[in-house]
Amino acid sequence: MTRTFDELVAEAESASVDGWDFSWLDGRATEERPSWGYARLVAERMARATAALDIQTGGGEVLASVPQLPALTAATESWPPNVARASRLLRPRGVVVVDTGDGSRLPFADDAFDLVISRHPVSTGWEEIARVLQPGGTYLSQEVGPRSVAEVTEFFMGPQPPGYARDPERARAAAESAGLEVLDLRLESLRTVFHDVGAVIYFLRKVIWIVPGFTVDRYRAELRAFHDRIEADGPFVAHATRFLIEARTPV
Repeated sequence: MTRTFDELVAEAESASVDGWDFSWLDGRATEERPSWGYARLVAERMARATAALDIQTGGGEVLASVPQLPALTAATESWPPNVARASRLLRPRGVVVVDTGDGSRLPFADDAFDLVISRHPVSTGWEEIARVLQPGGTYLSQEVGPRSVAEVTEFFMGPQPPGYARDPERARAAAESAGLEVLDLRLESLRTVFHDVGAVIYFLRKVIWIVPGFTVDRYRAELRAFHDRIEADGPFVAHATRFLIEARTPV
């Protein structure tokens, strides 16, 4: 049975957005996966590592999916609900979860890890990553690329100026400036489909940089227009961008 605009809004507004699990969107939104298979790459490298760090782990979901973790594995997170969620999920596997608050310095010694990973970091502290990596150590990250789901951003906020913060080549330059050698850098555009207005509400509540300051009350008129467009034309199609970067410290 078709649900009304108000019913879809109320359901999405009340849903929990803790952690980095998007299963609430099953059947309501889809996003193509990058061809490189980040979780598989992480699992391969974790199996060979002796000490590993997951930066900005979110709710710990990616790290928890790794079959074999090094004896020494740590994770950092700064958002309190995610710190609690990650702790519950990862501590039974021996992972130390560290609340980093708003600090930019990683609370670890120099040369502490031979593997550092991060999935969709809000920002990347290249100097700190280089500092905590051992000689010959590896950093592996999947990051949000330029103009990701820009169709959604511009539907709600209008045309936006070019942004460069998430440009892969800027990431390469920053990594090299910190003394790292970039081994792999790939960018892909991924078809993303929203089937109802509740899906986009949930998405914007969780992925807060797509429409900064988003609330249902603030954007109710735009949400109504989004709902009406789907009712008239079918699912709303956007394109997410992701890039993979792998870098290594000199031996």
